[in-house]
Amino acid sequence: MDELEIIQKLKRGDDETFRLVVEKYQRLVLNCSYKFLRERESAEDLTQEVFMEVFESIYSFRGNAQLSTWIYRIAVTKSLNHLKHLKRKKRFALLVSLFDKDETEERFSIPEEKSPHHELENQERAEILQRALGALPDNQRIAFTLSKFEEMSYEDIAGVMNTSIPSVESLIHRAKTNLKKRLLNYYETHS
Repeated sequence: MDELEIIQKLKRGDDETFRLVVEKYQRLVLNCSYKFLRERESAEDLTQEVFMEVFESIYSFRGNAQLSTWIYRIAVTKSLNHLKHLKRKKRFALLVSLFDKDETEERFSIPEEKSPHHELENQERAEILQRALGALPDNQRIAFTLSKFEEMSYEDIAGVMNTSIPSVESLIHRAKTNLKKRLLNYYETHS
C-alpha cells in the first residue's frame, strides 16, 4: 500500500490502517519524545497524544510533506509544548514556596552512589549537556537534536521544522557555537 492510499484510508476512518500507522511510527515518535522529555513515562503518554492528534487531524493533512515528517512534526511540537508547560509549573511552584509562610527549612538529601565512579561522571556530563541544550532557543535545540541524536538528514529536518535546508544548516551551526560557549564557560567556572 503506497502512502497516498494510506492517507486516503486514514481520512475515511479505516481503523486497520490507523493501527498499521501506529505500529510503523510508534517507535519513531517515542524516541523523539524521549529525546526532549528524558522521561520514559512522559514520552509514552505523549506518544499516545501524538497519535490521537494524527487521528483527529488527518483530514487537514494536505500531503505537502511525507506522512512520517508530518507525524514527526506533531511529536516535536507536542514535546516542546509539554516542556513549556513543565517550566511554567516549576516557576509557579517556586513562587508559591517563596510566599508560603508555613514552609519549614527545605532539606536536601544526597543521592546514594549506586554505580562506579566513571558511571557517575558520565551521568553528570550528560546532565550538563542536557542543561546546555535546554538553554538553547527552541529552533536551535530542535535542529541540533534531530541532527545529532536522531541522525536525520538536513532535508528531513527542514521538512519536520517546515523551513529551508540553509536555515537548518544555520540553526545547527549556531547551536554548536552556543553549546561550545556554554560548555566552555561551565567547565571554566567549575574547574
